[in-house]
Amino acid sequence: MKGNRNRNKKWASLLLVGTLTAGTLIGCSQQGTGGNNGNAGAASPDATANNAGGKTEGKLPINIMLPIFKTNYPKDDSPVAAELEKATNTDIHFEWVPNASYNDKFNITLASGKLPTIMYVPDVKSPSFVNAARSGAFWEIGPYLKDFKNLSGANPVILNNSSIEGKNYGIYRGRALGRNGVYFRKDWLDNVGLTVPTTVDEFYNMLKAFKEKDPDKNGKNDTYGMVLVKWTGGWASGFDTIKLWFGAPNKWGDVDGQLVPEHLTPEYLEALKFMKKLYDEQLINQDFAVMDSAKWTDPIVNNQAGVIIDVVDGAARADDKIHAALAAVGKDQPDVHYMDVFGGVKGADGELHTLPTSGFAGMLAVPKSAVKTEDELKRVLAFIDQINEPELQTMLGYGLEGKHHTLEGDAVVVSKDSVLMESEVEGLNQMLTFIPEDRAKKVKQTPLRIKQTELQKENEKYIVTNPAEPFISKVYTEKGAQLDNILNDARIKFIVGQIDEAGYKAALELWKSSGGNDLIKEMNELYAASK
Repeated sequence: MKGNRNRNKKWASLLLVGTLTAGTLIGCSQQGTGGNNGNAGAASPDATANNAGGKTEGKLPINIMLPIFKTNYPKDDSPVAAELEKATNTDIHFEWVPNASYNDKFNITLASGKLPTIMYVPDVKSPSFVNAARSGAFWEIGPYLKDFKNLSGANPVILNNSSIEGKNYGIYRGRALGRNGVYFRKDWLDNVGLTVPTTVDEFYNMLKAFKEKDPDKNGKNDTYGMVLVKWTGGWASGFDTIKLWFGAPNKWGDVDGQLVPEHLTPEYLEALKFMKKLYDEQLINQDFAVMDSAKWTDPIVNNQAGVIIDVVDGAARADDKIHAALAAVGKDQPDVHYMDVFGGVKGADGELHTLPTSGFAGMLAVPKSAVKTEDELKRVLAFIDQINEPELQTMLGYGLEGKHHTLEGDAVVVSKDSVLMESEVEGLNQMLTFIPEDRAKKVKQTPLRIKQTELQKENEKYIVTNPAEPFISKVYTEKGAQLDNILNDARIKFIVGQIDEAGYKAALELWKSSGGNDLIKEMNELYAASK
């Protein structure tokens, strides 16, 4: 696999052009709770814009479907939502879908034909969305972006990454390229007498110590190492990082000039065996295959587990929650950081390998069944453009000044009332695309937050890129869901011991005969053409 490194560096240099800073974003996830309250998804004919950014008549009805990461969420009539409607001359209904089930809800909604005005698309290259886009279900918005103040600043590299055959059927949500990493309980690591791990063995020893050496010093055997959750961006984001430590590629790898899918490499199987070892020794939560991602950080805050592999900016959010929980019982130490971060550990080749983003995390698409005319589309795009103004980015991220946050100079100080923030603010920033960039006011830059930002930049040096990132496969569009189900099912069953290595390899043969071989052939044809 070392032969792929120079190619990876070339791709990394290209992708770095598309790097955006999105430090205030909520960690990557996908679903919500709540159903349609009957509000119309389409803009009414008498509410059309004369031109992009021009004067409008009447309020624009917007039904927007977004993921939510908590069991509580902002209602349509909440204070921030009301201010947003006033600022944008809109009437908004939020259809919140739980993060853990967003993919299912997305596909059900697509099949129903009853689509919202704006729909969050978690996986731009998923067969269901690609098929829908190709069939004309969504507006191609690329040609319109130049007409808007903020959206015209979209990064061309990220537009290409988020396109389907060169066409953009939505507006990407910008993310930092080196955002992924590891965050952990620093106080636990200190308590068990270890240092930040730099190798796979040291990472394993940390997880083992977090289970066996009473890291919270309560005298009980009630802790474990790492939290994983069920959605593919959750438990698999942990595994997708770990597999790189073992030398596996990122989805596809270049082996002697040919593209090979990650799961057909020996390094990938070694990473799976490592995950099975963690499961067998109860160093990860035994319910990872069904655990709701809305509860991902709960074990960290509640002194049950010590590690999460996800976006590194999750560390500061977890740290804030620990401070709030301790403050509630009078035990907080305000100047102490309970969390810390690192990018990854060195693999067998002695080098670091980190999992990059594509420069975006899903996108906002506009269905033609809900937005029927070009004038209506321009009004919807004008709304998305407007909420990228700095003051609205700040409001959607931190709520209203004086109620949800205060300012100390230019720094935001967020309310410690977690119930208030969850019910009126958190989740609203899921509609932000951060184009041309994140211009919201920032929370006070504590040493931990400064370290997070620096680590994201440092991670860019070690990313393992996917050489097949821009390709759209017809085979995958037709059979991708079936192929993915075969792999996901086999992977989980192998980790929990329901099948052995022979059973896992049999599943790989099923994958090949079910369309996998055709997929490999097609991807290599696309790869050769791209050269």
